Amino acid sequence: MREEGKIRVFLLDDHEVVRRGVHELLSVEDDIEVVGEAGTAADALVRIPATRPDVAVLDVRLPDGSGVEVCREIRSQDEGIKCLMLTSYADDEALFDAIMAGASGYVLKAIRGNELLNAVRDVAAGKSLLDPVATARVLERLRDGNNSKGDDKLANLTEQERKILDLIGEGLTNRVIGERLHLAEKTIKNYVSSLLSKLGMERRSQAAAYVARLQAERH
Repeated sequence: MREEGKIRVFLLDDHEVVRRGVHELLSVEDDIEVVGEAGTAADALVRIPATRPDVAVLDVRLPDGSGVEVCREIRSQDEGIKCLMLTSYADDEALFDAIMAGASGYVLKAIRGNELLNAVRDVAAGKSLLDPVATARVLERLRDGNNSKGDDKLANLTEQERKILDLIGEGLTNRVIGERLHLAEKTIKNYVSSLLSKLGMERRSQAAAYVARLQAERH
């Protein structure tokens, strides 16, 4: 049952002590309810859709993957779930990936308790908590990443690869792209490898950033 007015929160962290500490911090608040926990990405991908939280607090580094991937996967299924990334390190690359995955916020584990409570409330209210200075650095990278005749690279892609590139730009996973285009996930994976190679990129987050930059230039 959803208690009226309470912010439903899910916690994902592989360190039990951290998870317990955050759980205790949140659950004493009258307006917050912790509805589930997980210690691995695989567990979180099963439990988050089942508990339907308002906010998922996700550790970035996990033994079986990344909180960023969990964020991308969860938000491709339900955009109503806001993701707050929790990490030990201020890392531009992780921040870059988190922005591309649709995270609403990114906070360090060194954060004070009351600041974390405010972060959860702000994210639940639809605000973005991404640090303006760090976000500006990431946007700078989007602008400067591929200034050398970007559209020429697109000319090398097949029509299907261009479609898939656009869907990567929307932050969709291979599975969801496969469902959209009625193709097997493995087939999509092969297309993604091919288009990344043609664009001279190694990671899909780079391709997503490239699409975002092209769209920004067109507007």
